Amino acid sequence: MNKRAFIKTSSALLAGGALAPLVSCSRREQRPARTNWAGNLTYSAAQLDMPRSVEEVSDIVKKAKKLRALGSRHCFNAIADSGYAQISLERMRAVLSLDEKGRTVTVEAGIRYGDLCPYLHEKGYALHNLASLPHISIAGACATATHGSGVSNGNLATAVSGMELVTASGEVATLSREKDGDSFAGAVVGLGGLGVVTKLTLDIQPTFEMGQRVYLNLPLESLRDDFDSIVESGYSVSLFADYQAKNVNQVWIKGKVDSGATLPAESDFFGAKPADRNVHPLIELSAVNCTEQMGTPGEWYERLPHFRMDFTPSSGTELQSEYFVPRENALAAYLALQDMGSELGPLLMISEVRTVAEDDLWMSTAYGRPTVAFHFTWKQDWGALKRLLPKIEHSLEAFGARPHWGKMFTMTPTTLETLYPKISEFRQLLNEFDPSGKFRNAYLEEYIV
Repeated sequence: MNKRAFIKTSSALLAGGALAPLVSCSRREQRPARTNWAGNLTYSAAQLDMPRSVEEVSDIVKKAKKLRALGSRHCFNAIADSGYAQISLERMRAVLSLDEKGRTVTVEAGIRYGDLCPYLHEKGYALHNLASLPHISIAGACATATHGSGVSNGNLATAVSGMELVTASGEVATLSREKDGDSFAGAVVGLGGLGVVTKLTLDIQPTFEMGQRVYLNLPLESLRDDFDSIVESGYSVSLFADYQAKNVNQVWIKGKVDSGATLPAESDFFGAKPADRNVHPLIELSAVNCTEQMGTPGEWYERLPHFRMDFTPSSGTELQSEYFVPRENALAAYLALQDMGSELGPLLMISEVRTVAEDDLWMSTAYGRPTVAFHFTWKQDWGALKRLLPKIEHSLEAFGARPHWGKMFTMTPTTLETLYPKISEFRQLLNEFDPSGKFRNAYLEEYIV
């Protein structure tokens, strides 16, 4: 089944791209028009179970013919869809334990980063990185290799040191980095195919403060000459571009600071000038929902995301896609996209370029190579986008571009096969954990199995 065939446009879009509301009534939801975060996809499953314990998860899994786990609904494609039933752990959000000696925290899988981070900071700890949105669930983010930025920062899944999941038989399995070697490396970015993840143990570190500066209109020539120096200029660096002019629209630099200290501004950052106020990645929009800039010091979890937890960050209905290339190919990939500027312009809202450190997680988009991610936020017009994406993918093909598992792409299964050296081993792991295919859906059947 081709992926395009099961992308459905919702007739009831979520206003402003808001997160789907929590259901506060019965454990089982049978509302027919459930959509994802952006409203571009209506889920096929009429049934959604919302357990409160591992025992309830096990009972639901045992009885299910087919089942897919649903996170915070931030994926733009049908990776979490099911023609049968879905299960959400959004009622399982507890912090279960904090191991200060081992520097780990164990949480229920439904907890969101924005809920966990203040707790960790109060205890004197931090995570190594965060995505642009703190609203996403930890289990869903790790299962799809969601990431932040920073040349030394792995994606969010690289913090996972242990996991618990309910397998197809309803039994509870545990895996750890220390004890399970290859199986663990294959399971962390599991794409929802091995079972329902119920707990995760994450590495933590001492808490820290950060400041954030934004620079405007970086000359393209500076990017050509000093790409490495630019992306290495902070703990986390993002480039925002629309590929329409001979410059990068914005450079966001997040740097660690001493307690209470302001992150200094440079009067000339490779030809870019410091912003004189807080700005949104789309410069014409209000920055009220963005995290504080202007170098003002703040806690790590209030600077690493681009958007604040207490605001709905979307500028409206949208689609997203993202491609990951080896870092040595990043500048060439950027220039190839710049050459496509006239084709991208009518649909593109903004593009973000971020770095991700190499990892050993089999299905991670940064597996085996230091990586640069090219993220695109599009106007919500799937008809036009499905004609444009093959052109982008063709342009980036020579650079070894891998697509984000939870966003829009049109690459064939044959192409994906060449991009993931461990995909055969991952199939074997799927069969080991789920021999009957209980957790498989049309997406996995097309692209993985």
